[in-house]
Amino acid sequence: MRHGKKLNHLGRTAPHRKAMLANMASSLIMHKRITTTLAKAKALRVYAEPLITKSKDDSTHSRRTVFAYLKQAEAVKELFGSVAAKIADRPGGYLRILKLMNRKGDNADMAIIELVDFNEAMISMKEVKTAAKKTRRGKVKKEETTIEATEVIDKAEPIEVTDVTDINEAAETAE
Repeated sequence: MRHGKKLNHLGRTAPHRKAMLANMASSLIMHKRITTTLAKAKALRVYAEPLITKSKDDSTHSRRTVFAYLKQAEAVKELFGSVAAKIADRPGGYLRILKLMNRKGDNADMAIIELVDFNEAMISMKEVKTAAKKTRRGKVKKEETTIEATEVIDKAEPIEVTDVTDINEAAETAE
């Protein structure tokens, strides 16, 4: 029985699991998004979020602690540089897991795990939603708000053009 055992071993020995999660966390920090199985993504979130929280405090001790987990200097530099700057005011929840279709060969549940503040598409969608103006619903007079196309055409004056220089002069007078 596995009472009280919360750790998903992922069918690996402890050193293999530790190395795999360290490599996946480094790849996630460097690329900001990776595709993996759902079980690995959930295990990676538990592994990586405390490291991201440690990156908020840029001290030598924090850097050495994170380096002991990641084992890649480039990933540590990226984490304490651009990633820490973007997540500085976020109280937690730095990673997002998006489920995908099952993998073709073995039907494994696939997922994308990404850093929340680095998905430009989601950020721009939030800005568009917040920028949308809320209007009061009421009676709108259609005659005042719409312009008939025939009115615009009737107001336009026809121009006779016979030469290229006439086109340039007509454009200048229209402005």
